[in-house]
Amino acid sequence: MNAGPWLPVPPAGYGGIENIVATLVPELRRLGVEVVLASVGESTLEADGRVHVFDQGQFAALQRPYNQVVGVVQAHQHAVVRALRERDDIDLIHDHVEAAGLVTLATLGGDAPPALHTLHWDLHKHPGLYGTFDGGARVRVNGVSASQLARAPQALRDHSVGHVHLATPLAAEPMPEVTKDSYVVVLGRINPGKGQDLAARLAHTHGFDLVLAGPVGPYRNAAELTAADGDPAAALNPDVRFWREKVAPHVDGVRVRWAGTVTGRDRDLMLAGARAALFPLRWEEPGGTAVVESLALGVPVVGIARGCLPELIEDGFSGLLTDDEEALGELVGKSATVDPRACRAEAERRFTPAVMAESYLRLYEGIRKGT
Repeated sequence: MNAGPWLPVPPAGYGGIENIVATLVPELRRLGVEVVLASVGESTLEADGRVHVFDQGQFAALQRPYNQVVGVVQAHQHAVVRALRERDDIDLIHDHVEAAGLVTLATLGGDAPPALHTLHWDLHKHPGLYGTFDGGARVRVNGVSASQLARAPQALRDHSVGHVHLATPLAAEPMPEVTKDSYVVVLGRINPGKGQDLAARLAHTHGFDLVLAGPVGPYRNAAELTAADGDPAAALNPDVRFWREKVAPHVDGVRVRWAGTVTGRDRDLMLAGARAALFPLRWEEPGGTAVVESLALGVPVVGIARGCLPELIEDGFSGLLTDDEEALGELVGKSATVDPRACRAEAERRFTPAVMAESYLRLYEGIRKGT
């Protein structure tokens, strides 16, 4: 199970892919699968074996110039290949490393184990790779939603074994006991595609309280971001520019506030206490981790019907969707018509770790049999 060199598994805060790996591996082991985890040394997830080069997650290195960071993922991948050559007990590779993971799998050669590469991201990002990819009969890919795969280049779709929706442990755990408040929350990295600027503007226009919860680039809170004033790396970061130019002017600390990165129990309680989770998407969201987390905590989802949202949300039952950005604020006012119990029931049926693990196990078995 190759999680990559960027963050530990599980991550201390934001880390979408690493959280999914941390959700998947325990359930696979419960089903009898032995898992060797390729990650970083500080990962605490229990596994049957480990591979790592870096003791610490290398996420901060992504802020450095390309020629200083380009070797990080290659060093990690080299260790993965070395482990595959040294061991004779690996019968399948499940890879989650963007771009470099797929290339590594394809170049291993015919005597390597079969492989599955999960696509967690926007598949328009690497047209030169995805448009020409050839992994032969040994390398297969899966998406995290049907809509994501539908937008993939044909060469990538030719290697697809379908999609597996993301899951959250929250769907299998007791719901926290909280009193619903009147605020709305946008959970996720502050980024143009997530649309926090639209959410903030609508909060002022339609008169609802809004909490933005997530990092701005590598900066987890206001203190860290303030300390980065004057740092050239911060000035060049597109998420920081988006925050400063488009979002921050709407953040008054009263109607709209930024909570920074909220983790663990604090994050769950904050989300569970919201009257709605808002997804003002300006891109084709591939997976929607925060969507399934909201449902698991009994929080109605209100969002733009883009990407995976129409697959995850039954409009009028577990949330409210629209194609119109300006109508989104009105839907926030109607979110009380969605029963939180229906949201939770949907999460228990579709988005538990067990459901995801069983889906992946079926893919593993099919790939190993060459079907």
